[in-house]
Amino acid sequence: MRGTPKNRRAPTGTDGEKPTDGEKPTARGPRPAALAQGCRTFIEDVRNRLTAGELGAVPVVLGLLVIWIVFQGLNGAFLSPRNLSNLSLDIVGTGLIAVGIVFVLLIAELDLAVGSVSGLAAAVFAVLSVRNGMPEWLALVIAVLTGAAIGAVHGFFVARVGVPSFVVTLAGLLGWNGLMLYVLGASGTINLDDQGLVATLTSHYFHHAAAAYGLAAVGSIVFFLASYQEARRRKAAGVPSRQLREIAVRTALLAVIAFAAAAVLNHFQGLPLALLIFLLTIICLDFVLRRTPYGRQVFSLGGGLEAARRAGINVVWVRISVFMVSGTMAAIGGLFLASRITSASQTSGSGNLLLNAIAAAVIGGTSLYGGRGRTWSALLGILVIQSIASGMALLGIQAAVQFMITGGVLLAAVVLDSLTRRSQKARGWA
Repeated sequence: MRGTPKNRRAPTGTDGEKPTDGEKPTARGPRPAALAQGCRTFIEDVRNRLTAGELGAVPVVLGLLVIWIVFQGLNGAFLSPRNLSNLSLDIVGTGLIAVGIVFVLLIAELDLAVGSVSGLAAAVFAVLSVRNGMPEWLALVIAVLTGAAIGAVHGFFVARVGVPSFVVTLAGLLGWNGLMLYVLGASGTINLDDQGLVATLTSHYFHHAAAAYGLAAVGSIVFFLASYQEARRRKAAGVPSRQLREIAVRTALLAVIAFAAAAVLNHFQGLPLALLIFLLTIICLDFVLRRTPYGRQVFSLGGGLEAARRAGINVVWVRISVFMVSGTMAAIGGLFLASRITSASQTSGSGNLLLNAIAAAVIGGTSLYGGRGRTWSALLGILVIQSIASGMALLGIQAAVQFMITGGVLLAAVVLDSLTRRSQKARGWA
């Protein structure tokens, strides 16, 4: 055998010298290549998530941040505690109506009557409590049940008779608005008791700082526990799940946002009762959609009526119930809107209320094609719309510009939804 050649060069470092013990040769070349590969991987991951419709609320949150940064740069009062506290109240009435719209959109239907239903509910409450002297709590219950009954009527014609929801609810938009005018009578406006139950919904604040901070803490803890429990269930079922590190990061981000919001609210008057009710409603209905058999049935209908029927789902009942949810939330939202101005009038439920409610659900990420969306979509969407309105008001810009901007944002959301749907169909996922 040949021995080792004496003239063979020993391994050298980058400068042609022997590397010292424990020192690795420097690799200058691969670093840019590795960085480029990482960027390509990230872009590919984002594209895949976009194609699958899995970006979730990320585009909406980024858009909301851009809106806030722009308006804050144009007017330093936009992110002031007073303006943000008022913003938290302005989103509640329309946001509650938008939550009901989310349920209808999940089964690929539409409810155009929510504005008229909200105005009718406010009129019923005002007539019963103010003119007829009925206890406010009882008048409130009757007003909410009125919305639920109207939703059942809409759902019956859609699910049992087979009339398109667009036609049924368009007729409802006209009919229920006429009934509201009839209920209000010749006076046209009924002022509510400033100290009454409904007026208190938007005028009461929890002034103690512990209320807002406590809500932020409880929300963060509940989010962590729910996410961790879901990850454990998915792991036990053998499906992909989030790692504990990712859950912790997401919880930390939520906690930062929640405590920052609590600090802002406490710098003004504290936690508004209306905002607390809005958030609790979203959480409860989100639980219904994601954790109950009924919620799974609603999503199944969004995937296809015939497939849901073959799976043994009572399609007629689920469709009727969804319109009942929409009518109920419209009535509740109408009461909050009446509480904000302490009156019910002939203009209740009119204007751009319907458009804003539908736009909020769609901008927040609920698909017009059904089967995709969450109640949190209503919160994000109405935050975008109301932030634009608030910023425009601070800048003294006419409402026409606000409508154009909101329309552009809505179109962008629908285009994104349509492109996602087209990609899914091309890949056989929808």
